[in-house]
Amino acid sequence: MPDTTTLTETKTDVSPQPPWNVIVHDDPVNLMAYVTYVLMKIFGYNENYATRLMLQVHEQGLSIVWSGEREKAEFYAQQLQFHQLKTSLVQAE
Repeated sequence: MPDTTTLTETKTDVSPQPPWNVIVHDDPVNLMAYVTYVLMKIFGYNENYATRLMLQVHEQGLSIVWSGEREKAEFYAQQLQFHQLKTSLVQAE
């Protein structure tokens, strides 16, 4: 009987995961200027971009304010919630 060796190949899924979206929702409590300020403070957005996101929240009820890796998305969501903004995380499809 011949001496044979069986090789096992292991494959690891290295495909990138879909990004996570940080979403700010409209609420009846926070003023528009405050929402703009918080977006500028947390993300470093300029005033024009932060205002555009805030208006999207105000007019459409929500806005995706950031997308990326899960850990960073969770951190940003916590920061927004600390500033009393209604926030959620959704994995992009």
